[in-house]
Amino acid sequence: MTELSKDQHDTIRRAAYGAIALVSQADPGFFAMFSESMAGSKALAAAPEPVRELLAGVTMPPTGTKEQVESAILADLSESMQILANDPSARDGFREVVLQATQKVAEASDGVAPAEEAMIQRVRAAVSGENAPGTGVQDTPPSTL
Repeated sequence: MTELSKDQHDTIRRAAYGAIALVSQADPGFFAMFSESMAGSKALAAAPEPVRELLAGVTMPPTGTKEQVESAILADLSESMQILANDPSARDGFREVVLQATQKVAEASDGVAPAEEAMIQRVRAAVSGENAPGTGVQDTPPSTL
């Protein structure tokens, strides 16, 4: 894999953990958030070694309004795919791990709520390069996850 800068690693970590947080926060509830966070963390911890290396370390989440944070995380996801573009196995592994983790988060508490599914679709669009003006993402068909 190509050597990445600290800023690039921070973007990739912020994107992965941020995607989990977006899905968890899409259907709020204290106990749900706890079990969803655990499910997301377990999914990231189970990632293949090259992806775990990308996610190692600590980074600060974005701040601002809910909309600003969501926009920043979706932008980080898109940027992460660009950062990893020269290493297709790392790029594809990162995309797969993020999508699996967000699905596990959504399923962790009382099934997948419509708001969680909508957020998963936004995350999916961001890691697939399908951005549409004004919405941050465009509708994408469900994957086979």
